[in-house]
Amino acid sequence: MRITKLPDIAESEITPEDIFMNRRRFIEMTSGLAFAASSVDAWAQETRGPYDTDESKTPYKDITTYNNFYEFGTDKDSASRNSKNFRTQPWTISVEGFVKKPQPYTFDELIRNLTIEDRVYRMRCVEGWSMVIPWRGFELRALIKRLEPTSRARFVEFQTLYAPDQLPEQRRGFLAWPYVEGLRLDEAMNPLTILAVGLYGKPLPNPNGAPIRLVVPWKYGFKGVKSIAKIRFVDKQPVTTWMNLAPDEYGFYANVNPVVDHPRWSQATERRLGEFFKRKTLPFNGYADQVASMYSGMDLRKNF
Repeated sequence: MRITKLPDIAESEITPEDIFMNRRRFIEMTSGLAFAASSVDAWAQETRGPYDTDESKTPYKDITTYNNFYEFGTDKDSASRNSKNFRTQPWTISVEGFVKKPQPYTFDELIRNLTIEDRVYRMRCVEGWSMVIPWRGFELRALIKRLEPTSRARFVEFQTLYAPDQLPEQRRGFLAWPYVEGLRLDEAMNPLTILAVGLYGKPLPNPNGAPIRLVVPWKYGFKGVKSIAKIRFVDKQPVTTWMNLAPDEYGFYANVNPVVDHPRWSQATERRLGEFFKRKTLPFNGYADQVASMYSGMDLRKNF
């Protein structure tokens, strides 16, 4: 074993303490799960799934420093700058509504014995930029089956943690807090829909919604509610945060539809982060074969 003296190690090669501690906490919390990450080396292993894209992945640095997490600010780098001290342990998720097992769950209780997978998904933001992200998470439908929603449940509502002492923008009135998103129950049960707990083989970083967030790859990015603290099974369509702010610009479904322009810009093209040229936007972000049937007969120009 070769031991390198500290002065010989470049500062750029030293893992930041917050990343190291987040990674260690995640491994500790998930030590009893089916995927049994018993060592750091386990994070380097990746699997290939039937829904993975083979497109080039967006670099980790770009994914974690260029995103929207409005609780930390409105600039694309606000979350990476302002979330370093965000506390994600202990973490509790409250399950409420028309479900047979409503109660607060610790993070460990919620994900216990669920199959954790690696999924490489295309992700599209409404502003016209996109990424390819290697997520680590579990199918939302597996959790839903465990929680046993009743026959009255038709939608699933998600809420971000409300903690103005940690999330500075919640002390201001830019959006109605806490952040709210929702899915129709069949959308939530689609095998593409996951709750992510990591990316690039690492625990989910704070700027990307630690410790747990929603990922719905055929929808625009604002459906990816972060740092989930509440899941509600409801019988009426939730009024989501962006619908509440600007219903003429942001509908409930948020499906990627290149022929429906945003009132202030075109959706026909996108720029992959790190690329110079734009590319054509794909219907349902390229996942039409898997999801289009759920919207059969709907006017997707009105149900945007």
